[in-house]
Parts: sequence; C-alpha cells; structure tokens
Amino acid sequence: MSIESLSSTAGPASAESDVLVGRDGAVATITLNRPTRRNAMTLDSWIALREALAELALDDATRVVVLTGAGSDFCTGADLDKRAPMHPLTRMRQINATALAVAEFPKPLIAKVRGYAVGAGWNLALLCDLIIASRDAQFSQIFAKRGLSVDFGGSWLLPRIVGLHRAKRLVMLAEMIDAEQADALGLVSELVEPEELDGMVARFAAGLAASPTVAVMQSARLIEDGTTSSLRDALANEARSQAVNFATDAPAALRAFVEKRPPAFSGEWQVPQPS
Repeated sequence: MSIESLSSTAGPASAESDVLVGRDGAVATITLNRPTRRNAMTLDSWIALREALAELALDDATRVVVLTGAGSDFCTGADLDKRAPMHPLTRMRQINATALAVAEFPKPLIAKVRGYAVGAGWNLALLCDLIIASRDAQFSQIFAKRGLSVDFGGSWLLPRIVGLHRAKRLVMLAEMIDAEQADALGLVSELVEPEELDGMVARFAAGLAASPTVAVMQSARLIEDGTTSSLRDALANEARSQAVNFATDAPAALRAFVEKRPPAFSGEWQVPQPS
C-alpha cells in the first residue's frame, strides 16, 4: 500500500502513491490517486485509505477532511482486475473495515465528487458527512452489472436515504443516474457547476473548521442514530452529548455572546485537571 503526505506547498505527487494526504491549515485533503483507473481501488488502496483516516483522526491540527479523487473522477469502486489472492471473505472484511473507518470518522468528512462515483465508490461518498457534487458527476450502484450484490454499506445507506423501493431500483437495475437525479433523490448535499466545485468545497470546509467540531460531529451521529432509535433513546443520547459540549466549546460560545464578538472554538476539554 502507499500513502504519501503532502503539505499545501508540496510539489507533484508520486505516481506510485494510491492515497495522498495534503494539509492546508485545519483542512486536510485525502486524494484517491489512481486516475488512469478512474480511481478504482485495490485492496491495498482501501487499506491505505483506512490508515490515512486513522492518522488524521488523531491529528489535533486537522479539524475537517475532504475526500476526493485525482483526475476527472471520484472513484469507480473496486478494481476487479487487481483482486488480492486471498479468500473473498478475508478481502471483504478488510474492505468493510475501511467502510467503518469512514462512517465512524470523528471529524467532518466532505466528499468532493466529480465524474464517476459508482459501486463502492458511490457508497464511499455516501458514508461521508456531506457530498458536494459537480453537475457533471454520474452515479451508479453498478454491482449487478458485474454479477455482484451491493456492498460497502449500500444495503444500509440507501433505504435510509431514498426509501425501500427506490433503493431496490438503484441496486437491482444498476442504472447510471446524473447529478440532477441524485440531487432530486436526496443523495447529495450540494450541487454546483464544475468550475465552482473547488471553491464551494473550500467554503464548506472553512466553515466547518471554524465551527465547534465536537458539537457538530455529535449532532451528526445523533441524527444517524435517530433513524433507528426510540425518542426516549434519542433524548438520552442528546443529554449525554450536551454534557460533553458544556465542558468543551459551549463556554467559549457563551463568553463570546456576552462580549458581543465571534466565538473561537478549540474543541479542547475545559474541565480543570487535578494538579
């Protein structure tokens, strides 16, 4: 596997690096870097993505992560020409571990989508917190055309987003849909012209980097959990989350309100530690 870390001023990336990590202030960008294969992922690529996420999760300087693809496409799923010589269940467990790493990433994760996002590549985007897509993007749950059933969390994601019967249509017919159709189905967060994609993602990322990210991510997880929990459970989870916020960024927000100035959020624990 190959991960290459880049600063915002780094030169051209190595052609051998399947996953690139760039940093610009509080915003990190993970780039899937197999453009000649439309960023189709080998097993090593999936593992490299998981390792990049693990590194950024523990990096206090990183407050937001953007996930995108090199070249003209986001990701076309698994590279079926590069299957690892191992039992398929072992391979799928490795890939599933990456899906969980994306879904459970503790910081805002934005998918920047242009071109093709198909199969596991589309579900990779759907597992992110936000999807900002160019109007030239195209999407497909392409599995059936490859003799496969849906994976990378699609069976869990799609019914929750579009409902049971629309999810079945997307998966069973494996149709290619355009960005306008995806937007109408609620499968993207923001749809923009191709030339506006970079700027819109940068604005979203900057806004999230300046936000109380602990509170924001707790809200995101509460919303996800709320789709399968009772009201009683949701209220209990909200109470626990607010207790964390009252000892994190809420005091800074209150001080800023009293002093009539914009708040500055650090995400740091505010409870004094015993000396």
